[in-house]
Amino acid sequence: MSNNSMKTKTSVPLVDLKSQQLEVQPQVNSALAQIFRDTAFIGGAAVQEFEVAYADFVGTSHCVGVGNGTDALELALRASGIGAGDEVILPANTFVATAEAVSLVGSRPVFVDVDPHHLLIDPVAVAAAVTGKTRAIMPVHLYGQTAFVEQLEPIAAKCGAVIIEDAAQAQGATRHGRGAGTLGQLSGTSFYPGKNLGAAGDAGAVLTSDAQLAERVRLFSAHGSKVKYVHEAIGRNSRMDAVQAVVLSAKLERLAGWNQMRREAAARYWQLLAEVPGVVRPVQAIGNEDVWHLYVIQVEERDRVLAELNKAGIGAGIHYPYPVHLTEAFSDLGYKPGDFPVAERAARRILSLPLYPHITEEQQERVVEALKQALR
Repeated sequence: MSNNSMKTKTSVPLVDLKSQQLEVQPQVNSALAQIFRDTAFIGGAAVQEFEVAYADFVGTSHCVGVGNGTDALELALRASGIGAGDEVILPANTFVATAEAVSLVGSRPVFVDVDPHHLLIDPVAVAAAVTGKTRAIMPVHLYGQTAFVEQLEPIAAKCGAVIIEDAAQAQGATRHGRGAGTLGQLSGTSFYPGKNLGAAGDAGAVLTSDAQLAERVRLFSAHGSKVKYVHEAIGRNSRMDAVQAVVLSAKLERLAGWNQMRREAAARYWQLLAEVPGVVRPVQAIGNEDVWHLYVIQVEERDRVLAELNKAGIGAGIHYPYPVHLTEAFSDLGYKPGDFPVAERAARRILSLPLYPHITEEQQERVVEALKQALR
C-alpha cells in the first residue's frame, strides 16, 4: 500500500462536513430545485420559514437572517444605538469578529480576562472594567458553552448597558434551561459551514425577543429600507439568501440529534483522556448543557504536540492562538502582554481535538493514542 493510501486511511479530520451533507443532500436538492424554479434567491419564503423555525428552536420571538455572523453582531450593536464614543466590554479570549463588530460601529472594545476553568468572560473582571462610557457587554458562548450571563445582568443594569451575546458557537446550548442567544437583549450567531448549524457558505442571524429591535436590525440590514427606494436610515446590504436558508432548514431538523452525538463524543474523550498525564480536560459548568462545538484541552508544549498530531494524520487545531488584545489590528488600544494573564496563558496551551457528530469511537481512540505518543 502506498504512503498516500496509508495517510488517507488513518487520517482523522478536525471537522467532517461530508457526513452531514450526505444526510441532508436529498432534502436540500429538492428544496434548491424549487428555489431555482421560482428564482427567489434573496429573502422570500425559504428564509422566512428558517427564521421562524430557528427562533422556535432557540426559544425566542424573532430571528433576522443576515449575511454572516460578524454582520449579525454589528447589526445588533447598531440596533441598540451603540456607536462612536461608546465602550463595549468583551473577553480577550474570542475570535476577532467579536471585537471587529464593536470597532465597525465606531465604539471602543474594552477587553477583560476570562475565568480559568471554562475560559469564558469573567463577571468580576467585567464589573471592574465598567466606566461611564460602558454601553454594552458582549459575553461570548465559546466552544459550545454558555457564558454566565445571569452574573452579568446586575452589572449591566447598574450601568445601563445592553447585553449582546455572541452565540456563534453555541447553537442549541442552554444555561439553567434557557437557550444560548436568548439571555441578553439581542444576540448574533454565525452559520459558517463549520458551526454546529452550518450553511453552504456564509450566513448569520440576529435573535431577540424585542419586536422593535428586530425591526431595526431588519431595516439596517436592507440598506435602511422597508419599502423599495425609500431609505429611512443609512444601512448596509446583509441579507440571508434562500440557498443558505434551505440548507440550514434541513440541518436544523437534525441539529438536536447532532448535538447529542457531540455530547456523547465529548463524554468518550473524557473517559479516554482520564489517565493521560499532562492533559487538562474541559469541564462543563454547573447549570450548562453544552453542545461541544469544539473539544479544547490544555497541554504544555502545545505547538510541538500539535505538529506531531498533524504529522500523524490527526487534524487538531488551535482556537485561538492569540488573545485579541495582543493582535496588531487592536494595537492602538494600548494593551500589553500580562494585562489578561488567564487568556494569555490559555492561548499558549489550548488545543482543539477532532470532534463532530459523526466521529467514531475508533477515530477518537486513534486521536488519543496519537496524543499520548506526542506527550511522551
